[in-house]
Amino acid sequence: MSFTLALVGRPNVGKSTLFNRLVGKRLALVDDQPGVTRDLREGEARLGDLRFTVIDTAGLEEATDESLQGRMRRLTERAVEMADVCLFILDARAGVTPADEVFADILRKKSAHVILAANKAESNASEAMIYEAYSLGLGDPVRISAEHGEGMADLHAMLMPLADEFEERARAIAPEVDVDLHEDEDDDGFDGKPLITAARPLQVAVVGRPNAGKSTLINRILGEDRLLTGPEPGITRDAISLPINWSGTPMRIFDTAGMRRKAKVQEKLEKLSVSDGLRAVKFAEVVVVLLDVEIPFEQQDLRIADLAEREGRAVVVAVNKWDLEDEKQEKLAELKESFARLLPQLKGAPLITVSAKTGRGLDRLHDAILRAHEVWNRRIPTARLNLWLSGMVESHPPPAPGGRRIKLRYMTQVKTRPPGFVIMASFPEKLPESYKRYLVNALREDYDMPGTPIRMTFRSQSDQNPYKDKKKSTPSRLRKHLGKGRADDS
Repeated sequence: MSFTLALVGRPNVGKSTLFNRLVGKRLALVDDQPGVTRDLREGEARLGDLRFTVIDTAGLEEATDESLQGRMRRLTERAVEMADVCLFILDARAGVTPADEVFADILRKKSAHVILAANKAESNASEAMIYEAYSLGLGDPVRISAEHGEGMADLHAMLMPLADEFEERARAIAPEVDVDLHEDEDDDGFDGKPLITAARPLQVAVVGRPNAGKSTLINRILGEDRLLTGPEPGITRDAISLPINWSGTPMRIFDTAGMRRKAKVQEKLEKLSVSDGLRAVKFAEVVVVLLDVEIPFEQQDLRIADLAEREGRAVVVAVNKWDLEDEKQEKLAELKESFARLLPQLKGAPLITVSAKTGRGLDRLHDAILRAHEVWNRRIPTARLNLWLSGMVESHPPPAPGGRRIKLRYMTQVKTRPPGFVIMASFPEKLPESYKRYLVNALREDYDMPGTPIRMTFRSQSDQNPYKDKKKSTPSRLRKHLGKGRADDS
């Protein structure tokens, strides 16, 4: 999905009808009675060759108090701030109302990209209202009929240049992963501290189960209540990207929806939210897996951490709500034991205790994120790697299946982000997994690479031998030649 489009407007202007048309299904309730939609609803939209996320919102109300209408308005305003593009929908039959003028002013302040749409414009009677819509100062209105599907081509033409812009932006902020190394780069004195700038900020995703405190933690880091929080699980419904400067480090931090077990994810909106969180993991360089101290390391926590490792991202595990724990030393020892036992693939990854409520431990979390990112970029010179490999083989030789010893001849680092290594060996297919784990764990410990994913590949050196086929055929040719010579002598 290249961008997010929020449908906003007064109640009963046809937002849900257009939402259903864009997603191709009747996901949103539609009725002549205004105010049917109360919450945000997301869907995967298709319009010609465009693919994007569309958000159906509650009708904009003028109430600003704590009433239901006031809370619905605040939720809609939040959707406006999160969305890349807002489609402000008017009722072409009713004309421009004073409420439309108020909301147009709000959109001009809160959204960078606003498209004006006049819905229910299938009759000529709406012509006067189209000219009236220019007074809102939001550009040319698009005439559409959500019910009959008219004007979709014009809407496509308005969205196309914006889609290209957001696709270009997505490519710009996507992190470099699996970066190839060249032979002349591995001895350049690289110190493992990649440059983080405002143009290329460090990308961090905060993931975890519902109600672990992800939004509260990010609000505490920001120093302001930018994200909606509360005791109810599942308030956050899509991945929200926020640029911040945390203790002098430029970052882009992703707040994600809580991820529950697949069997419990029934509502389509929650399924979309979880998939959005998975995309955030792929866009991140460092993934912070946030646990609840009262119920840590549940099955879903383990799946989320394993996902981040399989995606090749640096991982930091943070245990939230530490202020609620009374027996801190005993609990910390228990957490470390569970971590080592349940997540051996992340051996040595930092385990940080924090309190999003009080802010305690955030400085240590910041340092752990930078450290994990540094290790994720680590390079080791080839000469040092081969000295290390010789020592490892000498202290614990590879097995000899069938009486033929497996030889490990050469090692080099071929990638960073995460670190990737290639070892040339004889009979690599016969090398047991236990020996591979022995090398990975020793490399992690000897070169101080705790927690980061390490990719180690074993290749057959014989595959690189250009004389392989010739060596096999030479004896047979020689025998034929010798045999012919003996025949001539006789």
